[in-house]
Amino acid sequence: MAGILYLVATPIGNLEDMTFRAVRVLKEVDLIAAEDTRNSIKLLNHFEIQTPMTSYHEFNKYEKGRKLVEKLLDGMDIAVITDAGTPGISDPGEELVRMCYEAGVRVSSVPGPAACVTALTMSGLGTRRFAFEAFLPADKKEREAVLTELETETRTIVMYEAPHRLVKTLKLLSERLGARRITVCRELTKKHETAFLTTIPEAVAYYEANDPKGECVLVIEGRSREEMRQEEQARWEEMSIEEHMEHYLAQGMNRKDAMKQTAKDRGMQKREVYNYLQKIKE
Repeated sequence: MAGILYLVATPIGNLEDMTFRAVRVLKEVDLIAAEDTRNSIKLLNHFEIQTPMTSYHEFNKYEKGRKLVEKLLDGMDIAVITDAGTPGISDPGEELVRMCYEAGVRVSSVPGPAACVTALTMSGLGTRRFAFEAFLPADKKEREAVLTELETETRTIVMYEAPHRLVKTLKLLSERLGARRITVCRELTKKHETAFLTTIPEAVAYYEANDPKGECVLVIEGRSREEMRQEEQARWEEMSIEEHMEHYLAQGMNRKDAMKQTAKDRGMQKREVYNYLQKIKE
């Protein structure tokens, strides 16, 4: 009978956030696959966990992943842990989970800390709908595509960033997203934890003057739907109603539907468009 892959969340800073279940599972499994064994051994020693450990990280995730799946198929129970937080979120655990499903191996999650959710809930921004973007891509073309998508993202955006790249990233966001509100969360759950709610341009100015330290989570206000609607309406109003009607008629719409859509685009009643066109005609 195949074993079980456990995704075990570990503290993102404060060791008191380790759950009783996480400690028990790490003690009971046959093997722990850790992102950085040198870092994880400190955690295991603190909780007196003596389970054997092996490395599983970004640079060996395919080769090592296949070996771990073989062990799972042979009946071993394996736990995956990252340096901090929940495995599978912006780390190679995602690939191992995919391999397990393809092989028919059961996957179970032992929930706990996650920096993205921790920052979101303390950000002071909307939490009902959010988009997790992790780190911006290093590739310029891919990064440009992501930034273009974020320009019209209406959900709250959650991103990760390292302190030495924070100012550069904030400047990019300021150029593309404007003066939206942002909460810069640093050193989450640690002694010097901070959550700085401001605007993106103000965050640029602050961190240019104050050297950022510690890993950062950026929580950014989504684009206002009403603002987008007004901008779209303003673009239509740059052309005359006749030109607007012709735009849709040229696409094959009948006159009635073109009039209805024109009215909707401009925030008018259909009757107003009709009366205007009749007046022009007369």
